[in-house]
Amino acid sequence: MESSEAMRKILILAALLVSAVALCSAGLFAQDEAPLNPARQNGAPPRQMRGPAPPVPGPPHDPHDLTGVWNPRRGYGGATFAGPGPEITDWGREQFKLAKASNNGEYNLTETNDPILTQCLMPGTPRIYLQPVPMQVIHTPKGVLFIFEYDHIIRQAFTDGRKHPDDITPTYMGHSLGSWDGDVFVVDTVGFNEKTWLDRVGHAHSDQLHVIERFHRLDQNNLDVDITMEDPKALAKPWNVHFGFSLEPTWDILEQACPDNYTFAGFEK
Repeated sequence: MESSEAMRKILILAALLVSAVALCSAGLFAQDEAPLNPARQNGAPPRQMRGPAPPVPGPPHDPHDLTGVWNPRRGYGGATFAGPGPEITDWGREQFKLAKASNNGEYNLTETNDPILTQCLMPGTPRIYLQPVPMQVIHTPKGVLFIFEYDHIIRQAFTDGRKHPDDITPTYMGHSLGSWDGDVFVVDTVGFNEKTWLDRVGHAHSDQLHVIERFHRLDQNNLDVDITMEDPKALAKPWNVHFGFSLEPTWDILEQACPDNYTFAGFEK
């Protein structure tokens, strides 16, 4: 157990050091009047260096049991979701132009206005999946708990038959209801504030954001989720993305606090 945790820490540190070197290199060659990143002109995501890894088949498992510690599969995570970027409204485009994302080296950590990096705010849903740390899923009588290593954020999808409140209080992660559609766990989330981004490159959303997630445990080792984001103010049409996780049976959720890493330039990369 100690050996596994030590190796995990070494791998995470190596990834962070590589990211920090890449960030510094980008800053050395940046021009004072550098042109706007082409991706920022139309809302397209940055080019992915490697495609998402397919699931590695594992033994059968009860698809209604999502229990476990899950880490993004290779190729998932990073600056934004793999695949086509969102089609955004005029309002969304204006907000995107105002965003100064530090991912991909466009802005450094003293220039960015990323709400996570500048204020340690919660990432929001579904951006939380892009953070390079695992999550744990636990079933309870009232719902399903998602415990994220990132800042020890806890999100609950209620399964006890309740409805979204009429006087819902806007929050970072939203108000989530869960239900089963066959072997797929569907999570419906509304009630967001406007303080978060949809991804790490600065796609904005409004308080009209509606997120639908469809979790499917393919087998013992693989958990996939299809995510639909709807926001008539920010998105010209729903943005559909896919994300994959691998089970890490020997891992535990560690403590990670944003304020403790606030000045570590490579941590968020």
